[in-house]
Amino acid sequence: MREYLINLVKKFTAQSSIVGTEGEVEIAKVIYQELKGFDYFKRNPENLRIYDVRNDALQRKNVIAVVRGEKEKTSDTVILIGHMDTVGIEDYGNLKDYAHNPDELKEKLLSKNLDEETKRDIYSDDWLFGRGIFDMKAGIAVELGLIKFITENIESFKGNIVFLAVADEEGNSKGVLSAVEDLLSLQKEYGFNYIAVLDTDYMAPRFTGDEKKYIYIGTVGKLLPCFYIYGRETHVGQAFEGLDANLLASEILKEVDLSFELSDVVENEASLPPISLALKDLKREYSVQTVNEAYIYLNYSTHISTPDKVIEKLKEKAYKAFNNVINKLNEEYEKYCRVAGLPFKKLPFETKVLTFDEMYGEVKKETQGRIDEILSKKKKELLKQAVDERIYSLEIVREVHKNWSYKMPSVVLYFSPPYYPHIYVKSEDEKGERLITAIKKAVEKVKLKYDYKFEVKKFYPYISDLSYFALPGEREAIKVLTKNMPGYGEIYSLPVESIQKLNLPVANIGAFGKDAHKFTERLNITYSFEVLPEILELVIKNLFNY
Repeated sequence: MREYLINLVKKFTAQSSIVGTEGEVEIAKVIYQELKGFDYFKRNPENLRIYDVRNDALQRKNVIAVVRGEKEKTSDTVILIGHMDTVGIEDYGNLKDYAHNPDELKEKLLSKNLDEETKRDIYSDDWLFGRGIFDMKAGIAVELGLIKFITENIESFKGNIVFLAVADEEGNSKGVLSAVEDLLSLQKEYGFNYIAVLDTDYMAPRFTGDEKKYIYIGTVGKLLPCFYIYGRETHVGQAFEGLDANLLASEILKEVDLSFELSDVVENEASLPPISLALKDLKREYSVQTVNEAYIYLNYSTHISTPDKVIEKLKEKAYKAFNNVINKLNEEYEKYCRVAGLPFKKLPFETKVLTFDEMYGEVKKETQGRIDEILSKKKKELLKQAVDERIYSLEIVREVHKNWSYKMPSVVLYFSPPYYPHIYVKSEDEKGERLITAIKKAVEKVKLKYDYKFEVKKFYPYISDLSYFALPGEREAIKVLTKNMPGYGEIYSLPVESIQKLNLPVANIGAFGKDAHKFTERLNITYSFEVLPEILELVIKNLFNY
């Protein structure tokens, strides 16, 4: 199996599959052809399929293979997933031509100024280098290797497996969002009872010197909350007559950026606190007029916080920041007036923080519904320009604000795409308990055989397609998201009903390596191609109770 997997991962790595390129279509063909060569699929060709990714300009594909055990008939089914795409290769610089050639890349990397740990791994026969070899073509290879082994012994296998290889994980997750519908169709066609989803996306050290090997039950979520900040412009010579949008933006950022208070803490695991992805003003030219508009994007990780809770927390933080700015302005203005010999009068600014949905509601009343016609025209313009989804959202917020009668400083909270729901797997849930038990039993067994320090954790810490197999919270929480995400249903949408129908516990049991998304990306052979397949097989057998 080890040699088969080494050759297979080299084959997959050799096929460039950078997200958003024709290579994504080609890698689907490579994986499909590999599976097509298995005797099981020669006997059961209807169980191997290529599905189009819905509404995809690149016409990308997903690959689905169905394996039905023959030892004992059951409807219980495990879904194995993995993504076929990779990030780009610009980080390889003048070694780009070797990024997909693991055999040659090692030697070429020696020309670079590398740290000692990376050099050791280059000289070791236990490491393979290459773009996507770790994230996550090794995981796909392991899943195919396991399917090969199972189908060659299908008469002694109990249970069913649906293997799903998806496109676009590194981009907008169009592959898995399309596949959700296909999985429901398969469920109906075969009468499957889906019990769990297993991913083999990458697993890496969490800090320098970390020797643990992690298995994750559940996955982190991600929201992209945004602040639109509207100030009050003024001439710099009359500075206290205005409110600088940049000052308000910086105070909001001070309150929220890396604020651990906003982290979710669950079973002694903490989500990373929010961090800014953008802070920009919207002034186009140089002049001595102060900045009137600015915006902030935040990467907001979640373990249990739903969109409604996140917007509440951020609204509170923005309110505090706004008050701080008003207090600061009054304090500084009073000092200035005292020295300049001017009469001091408290500045006229008041704290105003609201959500997009709240602002839209006010504007709709004021315009007697005409705002919808105005927005329809604006949306057509933006779609024609093919602007980024984040810019689309921002411009819709600005357009609504332009038509609002309130022209004093304000802060508007909204969401931009994408949204990755968190999945918190609990033992109180029957399927959740089944998955937790299956993994813990498997880990206890491999601990006796291998000299590794294993640790089972609750949340896969990297954003992944696992998020789209369940939705957290009540329907009202998702409503808050959709009502406050300008353009939802037009430039971005989720198959909410279908995801809720699946409602599955998830786990990531990944290949081990280092430096995902770096030019030193590499895979450890022994763990990934000897230990991982055994753990994965044990977990599956435990799920099927044998």
